[in-house]
Amino acid sequence: MTSDRGLYGRFAATARRHPDAVALDIDGARLTYAELEAVAGRLAGALVSATGGRVPRRVGLLALRSPTAYAGYLAVQRLGATVVPLHPDFPPSRTETVVAAAELDCVLAQPQYADVALPVPVVAPDAVATGGDRTDATDPTGHAPLAPVVETDPEDVCYILFTSGSTGTPKGVPIQQRSIAAYLDHVIDRYGIGVGDRLSQTFDLTFDLSVFDLFAAWGAGATLVVPGPGELMAPTRFVARERITHWFSVPSVISLAQRLRGLSPDSMPTLRWSLFCGEPLTTAQAGAWQAAAPASVLENLYGPTELTLSCTQFRLPAETDPQLPAGGTVPIGALLPGLEQLVVGEDGRPADEGELCVRGVQRFPGYLDPADNTARFYRYEAGDDHAVLADPSGRPDADLWYRTGDRVRHGEDGLGHLGRLDHQVKVRGYRLELGEVESELRAHPLVADAIAMVLPGRRGETRLEAVCTGEGVDAADVLATLRARLPEYMVPAALTVLTDLPLNANGKVDRSALRDLLVTTTTHAR
Repeated sequence: MTSDRGLYGRFAATARRHPDAVALDIDGARLTYAELEAVAGRLAGALVSATGGRVPRRVGLLALRSPTAYAGYLAVQRLGATVVPLHPDFPPSRTETVVAAAELDCVLAQPQYADVALPVPVVAPDAVATGGDRTDATDPTGHAPLAPVVETDPEDVCYILFTSGSTGTPKGVPIQQRSIAAYLDHVIDRYGIGVGDRLSQTFDLTFDLSVFDLFAAWGAGATLVVPGPGELMAPTRFVARERITHWFSVPSVISLAQRLRGLSPDSMPTLRWSLFCGEPLTTAQAGAWQAAAPASVLENLYGPTELTLSCTQFRLPAETDPQLPAGGTVPIGALLPGLEQLVVGEDGRPADEGELCVRGVQRFPGYLDPADNTARFYRYEAGDDHAVLADPSGRPDADLWYRTGDRVRHGEDGLGHLGRLDHQVKVRGYRLELGEVESELRAHPLVADAIAMVLPGRRGETRLEAVCTGEGVDAADVLATLRARLPEYMVPAALTVLTDLPLNANGKVDRSALRDLLVTTTTHAR
């Protein structure tokens, strides 16, 4: 892969062509491409120094919406290394688990997190930034050495993200340079991104969709615009003030803005493109956004982390299609170029409705822990009687189909999303395994058994709730324990304590009965 095809190479090529264009607009500070490249180079040099003069293989990035976060991401890519985003608000125990599983060489941290206790070296930008009391790496005129740019190969892993695991252990998902290169080639052209455009940055770096924000902008010479605290609650004000041309977020932002009466008609005139992904987009949400941004083309995207950000696209017409059912969800549409789909029915044969399976250039090379590959891939070729489970002992072959776990149906508008086949769900755009939440609940000394599930909220949002059994259980105490161990989005909004879990005729927990109970119960411990 030439340097211009890797993540850093794309940014560097833009910096050569447009050094004075604004690359990053954050909290009133603006960094040009030349300035941001210089900061990234110094941070890369500091990482090399922290690892004894050798180029690190994998680097954790412990930062939030700051110059350190964005320059740090580039610094790791400049070294041809793999970046592993870490969320400062996640419990320390979870961060330590990820650091160990990813076998990190070091962690690049925002200054205020420099004292975090981790079993690897922690590098803070104030060690390389100049200017006395500077608290972030925004000064491009420092004297720290610039690390050389390391050439990348298409098979190199550029980032690893950790998703929720059913056994209670996060699963590492590595993504290769070739996969993200194919994705960026498509989206930059499709959405006409170029110099002068201004892209929103709504996703945390631990969310794979953030890679679109950063590198779709930087690969095309556009400006990445970072909202301040609370600004996502009023997207119309942010879009109008910052003259945003390309918006990308989870659909729940629409519901939140509506609830706060912040989505008035014609309030976002600068928007040309509006993209949503991470959870189902309802027709009501789509209609409300289109009314607020009538000059914007709206697309619904879908895709698990394992298929590199998003793998399908559906473009809504100028006015919401009346054939889409009111209260329903927008189709996820058709696959991106370079991908193939296989819809597998319950009998293992290709069908019009069933589990979506995908292979192609954007498919990941298999989980970081090969044990997690078990039962996640099908083997099937045209003419075969049915799809069969593959059990890759190591890296899955390229011809294997990744099982998304999502149920879809073929329709006139492409694929329609019908929900999950298993207990893997999305809450506020984050994917999680209900099994991991249940595992953490059962770890409480007084909890005998536990079930987690998602329910629709009053405004169509996804709500995580749980029930448990156990003598003397205090729901508030259990939830407090979970908040110390899990990311906030994985902590149930409510916990109901029961004497026994209802069972069906087969002796299994009756989840339907539990769902009915939670829907009708009005008193929960918070």
